[in-house]
Amino acid sequence: MAGKIDVYVEQGSKLTFAGAIEWPGWCRSGKDEAAALEALFAYGPRLAKVVARSRLGFEAPATASALTVVERVKGNATTDFGAPDVPPSIDAEPIRDADLRRFNAVLKASWSALDAAERRAHGKKLATGPRGGGRDVAKILEHVVGAEESYLRMIGGKLDEDERGDRDAERKAVLKVLETTSRDGVPPSPRGGKRWTPRYFVRRSVWHVLDHAWELEDRTPGNAAGARA
Repeated sequence: MAGKIDVYVEQGSKLTFAGAIEWPGWCRSGKDEAAALEALFAYGPRLAKVVARSRLGFEAPATASALTVVERVKGNATTDFGAPDVPPSIDAEPIRDADLRRFNAVLKASWSALDAAERRAHGKKLATGPRGGGRDVAKILEHVVGAEESYLRMIGGKLDEDERGDRDAERKAVLKVLETTSRDGVPPSPRGGKRWTPRYFVRRSVWHVLDHAWELEDRTPGNAAGARA
């Protein structure tokens, strides 16, 4: 069907995620499948804005009926905590050169979106929830960089000690490790722990960066882009 967008659903006991198979980072949650799909559709225009300069050809669907669930996976405790954690089956497939170029573009677009949101929020007090919760700008950025460092370890990468906390160094390491693991595979964990495939690494990383870029947009006073989708 023209305009059809394949989606996978990660069903937890308390929370459900819906994610676009071919668009890592376009992944939203809801209390059930219907709510997650509704949120995913609502965020289509926001993803379109993120990747607009990347020439990736994304167009937000005009109707929610364009979202077609092609796979359902069982979630876990991380799903219910508020993060996707179970990959769709396609993420086990190898990454071709064209895929790698596309994933690099998506990663860079997500970083640009986060940086732009940070600039708009600079010097402003972020809106808080009804109980006054929420990180400030610096804490959000610190959290994102820290998470990326932990994600690197999931595909066998690591930063040198003097690179830790350095956003630029972390991003360069992401691109380098993604290229290496796409070509050579992900090395096994020395302790037999969990590893991600390169495809899932991109999916999880872009989701996390955009989730916080959009959080900054939504919480920045006077930000026209910050109306909650």
